[in-house]
Amino acid sequence: MLGRLASAPDLRDAAAAAMRDALASFAPDRPIVILSHFDADGLAAAALLSRALEGAGHHVAIELTGKGETPWDDAVRARLAAHAPGGLILADLGTRADPVLPGCPTLVIDHHVPTGDPENAITISGNGLSPEPTSALLACWAAAALGDVSDMLWLAAIGLIGDMEDGRDFPELGEAQARWGKTALRDAVSLLNAPRRTAAADAGRALRLLLRADGPKAITKGTDADAEALRAAKLEVRAAMDAGKRTAPIVVGDVALIPLDTPCQIHPLIAQQWRGRLKDKIVIAANRGYRPGWVHFAARSASGRNLIDFLAEHRPAGADGRYGNGHAQATGGALRADDWNGFVRELGFPQAQVPS
Repeated sequence: MLGRLASAPDLRDAAAAAMRDALASFAPDRPIVILSHFDADGLAAAALLSRALEGAGHHVAIELTGKGETPWDDAVRARLAAHAPGGLILADLGTRADPVLPGCPTLVIDHHVPTGDPENAITISGNGLSPEPTSALLACWAAAALGDVSDMLWLAAIGLIGDMEDGRDFPELGEAQARWGKTALRDAVSLLNAPRRTAAADAGRALRLLLRADGPKAITKGTDADAEALRAAKLEVRAAMDAGKRTAPIVVGDVALIPLDTPCQIHPLIAQQWRGRLKDKIVIAANRGYRPGWVHFAARSASGRNLIDFLAEHRPAGADGRYGNGHAQATGGALRADDWNGFVRELGFPQAQVPS
């Protein structure tokens, strides 16, 4: 497993070496399948990897996770297996011990807190480094094994801006901002993140734009159907946010709970907004309307509390791999209705139970 190295320059070289090792293990007569998360960081990682691999002569297929999905779900595994891949690349999807496709050589690129070391896989992890490289930047370092990636630095910047706090210093980000414009990159991130937050949660159009664009202005200034779809998605999410912001938190002890009911994925945004206003609380924005039969929630805190540890302390018996992953200060999960009800009762919020 890579990523527990002393400095980012070391990891740059290690990531490229890991890509070469992975490609040597892949079957050359079958496609390389990339599965990525559908936020800006995951999309940018997938686009960058695909463009670099195809430029080097490889056949590539891309799949995205959808609403409530993980790579370990049977439906996702079936989509991947249908490609008969010679190798699998997982980008920005977490790191677990269980293989996604047993027997298929796999490269994992991720920066979240790992829950296990993947079996029979090569892993590039940025977790634990300071500053922490996002998945798109790790993908950029890995893709350097295939040739010059300087024209795709803007994709790495999309992932960095989409996933990290201001003030993190990577030369790739500075170079991309100087070349393509800081405002254009940030505006592109906002648009690229919008489709996966809508009720449909379809990020396919965002991926298509990233696969063909020559820079962020092709996204922010684009006039084709895909670019217009991103703008429409942003309007849908903005309307849901306007409604969600009117919901007051319920506070019990050191936890503030914000109940939401919308098919749009606004709970992480609402939690982040209240994090700045309730600095001494663990803020949990819980959305009962995102997916039938489940409550999806986002946990944030400005208190310094390790939220992954907090959720582990309160883990319901029925929780699965969707629960308590991510980062120490930005995590969340999804629980079936019965498990959610037990979870909030224990925390002191019986009024937040949902019909099961």
